Amino acid sequence: MAAVPRPRTSTRDPEELAGRIDAWLASRLPGARVKGLRIPESNGMSSETLLFDIDHPEPPLRACALRLAADPAAYTVFPVYDLERQYRLMREVAATTALPVPAVHWYEPDPAPLGAPFFVMERVEGRVPPDVMPYTYEGNWLHSASDAQREALESATIGLLARLHDQFPVERAEFLSPPGTECALRRHVTAQRAYYAWVVDGLPRSPLIEAAFDRLEELWPHDPGTPVLNWGDARIGNIIYDGFEPAAVLDWEMAAVAPREVDLGWTIYLHRFFQDLTTGTGQRGLPDFLTRENVVAGYAALTGHTPRDMDFHTLYAALRHAVVMLRIAYRQVHFGEIAVPHNPDRMILHHASLEAMVQGTYWK
Repeated sequence: MAAVPRPRTSTRDPEELAGRIDAWLASRLPGARVKGLRIPESNGMSSETLLFDIDHPEPPLRACALRLAADPAAYTVFPVYDLERQYRLMREVAATTALPVPAVHWYEPDPAPLGAPFFVMERVEGRVPPDVMPYTYEGNWLHSASDAQREALESATIGLLARLHDQFPVERAEFLSPPGTECALRRHVTAQRAYYAWVVDGLPRSPLIEAAFDRLEELWPHDPGTPVLNWGDARIGNIIYDGFEPAAVLDWEMAAVAPREVDLGWTIYLHRFFQDLTTGTGQRGLPDFLTRENVVAGYAALTGHTPRDMDFHTLYAALRHAVVMLRIAYRQVHFGEIAVPHNPDRMILHHASLEAMVQGTYWK
């Protein structure tokens, strides 16, 4: 992984942004100033996050995180960034569930102040399992924890999904659903097909991703189940932990109405993605953590719903992740960081795992 250049996430100037945030903040809170603006090292490759404090005698919040829509000049990962949708959803989840969602205070739809819409929420302190180098690698805090501590974190994380799916009134998430008469799972997959078509428009297509879409149809659930609100990017790298307990649930941009198993498949596979990377380097990783068996059993015990059709849903997660990775790879091509190989499937880091899932041999 160290040999691959980290893709750029923005072309924006942090110092210029600080001055522009100052000017915007003064219109909302006269006399306020931005202090200590910084960009986290783990800043994502979709929306951008800026961290700062507010200097004011009586601010509504002092420690802030600003979520800024993706920079169009940075070859965006997704075609649309609806910050108002995220802002509204986070407020709804905070109001209706016991999930620790950061309080969101301001939404700015006008792109003029910072060049794109944004919202400001409270900044929650704690630890996040890292993506680079992955938390499955030796030396980071989660890998160094005891088995009991990791079991506690795993149980608490599964509990977040259980509470979200059981507590959130799904009718309050109708604004997330694309129009149509198809079932929620079919609408979700149709949207992913459209996203893939956007990613490869005018570029080499991925035979592996297209084979995975075909395999999904062969595995299609007989009964997809009742739809619930899905967090979307349901993985521990999007949670801030206080010790080993969740303190904040972040990154709701992929939220959707879908069967419960869509979230569960993503949680299971995204851990396996990092675990596979780790064993590929000769390290043991965390083979007993967030396993498919643990997630299914833990979720069933909490909700009374036994997850089903998990071959379908873990394949779907790996497929969705592959489309995102292909877009990120094409962005690296756009910026001259890599060249397109003869086989575009090779730009998908987990192409071997996805191929094994298509063939039905991955979980054997």
